Amino acid sequence: MNLLQIVWDVSPVIFNIGSLSIRWYGVLFASAFIISYLILKKVFQKENVSIYFLDKMTIYMFVGLLAGLRLGHCLFYEFSYYINHPVEMLLPIKETAEGWKFIGYQGLASHGGAIGLLVATFFFCRNTKLPYLWVIDRLVIIVGFAGAAVRFGNLMNSEIYGVATSLPWGFIFVRDGQTLPMHPTQIYEALSYIALSTFLYLYFMKKKTPPRQGFIFGVFLIVLFVARFLIEFLKNSQESWEDSMTLNMGQWLSVPFIIAGIVILFLSFKYQLGKKLDLSKLVQKEEKKKK
Repeated sequence: MNLLQIVWDVSPVIFNIGSLSIRWYGVLFASAFIISYLILKKVFQKENVSIYFLDKMTIYMFVGLLAGLRLGHCLFYEFSYYINHPVEMLLPIKETAEGWKFIGYQGLASHGGAIGLLVATFFFCRNTKLPYLWVIDRLVIIVGFAGAAVRFGNLMNSEIYGVATSLPWGFIFVRDGQTLPMHPTQIYEALSYIALSTFLYLYFMKKKTPPRQGFIFGVFLIVLFVARFLIEFLKNSQESWEDSMTLNMGQWLSVPFIIAGIVILFLSFKYQLGKKLDLSKLVQKEEKKKK
């Protein structure tokens, strides 16, 4: 065995409080929101937009993301099971022989999370009157950082890893019963997401004038989902029924997002999507509501 290959036997549980387990996945998921909030705060401050909007948006995004992640997994990957267990789809519990047991949300789909964010942004914009593309361009700057936190959570759970590899950085996921080194695709995805969000953040912060509406959103969709599409070739199937597919479910779900990104980027350059924004009156109106 290559000495550089990693025997991964990390417990997914940090510590227990009675019967409640504090898991790495949950901590990383929560930290993603904190980090995202702090980064978006700098983005909003750069444009002198009230933090009131950010606070309100955070609530919408949390609900939309969590609902999308969970429903995406249940509907895209395990529909036949969850259609007969709708309570388990909505609540972090599972019915066992001993009764209902709290297990957390075991099973989240990033494509569902993307849809959840888009829907939540629509309702947020309808409520605040902020332009949709203006909001989504800024929101996607931090999505990569949040996505990376989730993938590191998958790593701590020894799940969603790749096929066997002879490369020196292969991980042997002992807790999942593996004896051969596998591609740590959780790390591949996390690093690609971090690189994308870092680029978008630096691009936005260093640009003296606001970018064309839709430009950041289009770049985000293309780069993130092309990366996801390619990394999927190295992954094990999440469900056995995917084994017979030329492209797996994750790849098929990535294609519409890639196409949408190309269309949005094209329109962003061909036309000036949206209009020049003056948010001062809207900010003053919302600040008065707050008082």
